[in-house]
Amino acid sequence: MSPATGSVRVASVQFAAQATASADAFFDRVETYVRSAGDYGADFVCFPEHFTLQLLSGAPIMVPADEAIHRLTEYTPRLKERLSALAREHSINIVGGSHATVLENGEAHNITYVALRDGTLHARHKLHPTPDEKSVWNIQGGDSAEPVETDRGPVGVMICYDSEFPELGRHLTDAGAKLFFVPYCTDTRHGHLRVRYCCHARTVENQCYVVTSGLVGTVPNVANMDINYGASAVLTPSDHPFARDGVAAEATENAETMIIADLDMDRLDMARERGSVRNLNDRRPELYRVEWSRR
Repeated sequence: MSPATGSVRVASVQFAAQATASADAFFDRVETYVRSAGDYGADFVCFPEHFTLQLLSGAPIMVPADEAIHRLTEYTPRLKERLSALAREHSINIVGGSHATVLENGEAHNITYVALRDGTLHARHKLHPTPDEKSVWNIQGGDSAEPVETDRGPVGVMICYDSEFPELGRHLTDAGAKLFFVPYCTDTRHGHLRVRYCCHARTVENQCYVVTSGLVGTVPNVANMDINYGASAVLTPSDHPFARDGVAAEATENAETMIIADLDMDRLDMARERGSVRNLNDRRPELYRVEWSRR
């Protein structure tokens, strides 16, 4: 599939984690934002990382952290079905935040389900679980770093911590992606800024667009999800054809909302060919080490 040209409209939902009495209530909220994004003519709508964990808040007592992902897995079939149906109904591509689930092999993974306009569903696994995800939920990293082919060209998905590894962004760029989506969930401003700064670095390094979608709010009855800090944004390269500060749209911190931006894909080609800096063209890969080692 060829890269997108012209304008692509993106929507980012800064979704609030809150006490949720039933799965129906949660999916009704998701549908409200998908419908709104579709009404505004968005090509894509993105939700935050771990936004489905609040489904556990309806339990009469707090689900122990070591049981949480197994309980959350009960909702996986319904989540996949609803995302697929909503994408078809509203003719929009949905980047379905992320959902932790236990696979058939018994491993827990943190997965983004991407539903295309025709209802086709693609799964992208978080490649770099955080130390907390590993120790509390025993989440394992995925092993595929390929973009998702959409009707608006290939797009990359980097789930939160994934955005802090420049190798992944460069790989997705080399595979043809010019637009990245980053669902994230951070508890502090420090964590939020790690994601924000790294995502902005990816736009400069790869001359691409990055859409971040952060989780906000508090869930009183879900273990290991005490507080959330987010300020979602649509980020651009830092050059003359783009937003003055490299931010096409930004949400008010810690407020549930949705932001929308129009992204000119042709400007990326122009910047890569004639920009003030030409990071992709000016690489010197012959000087870089090919093999990586752990220390």
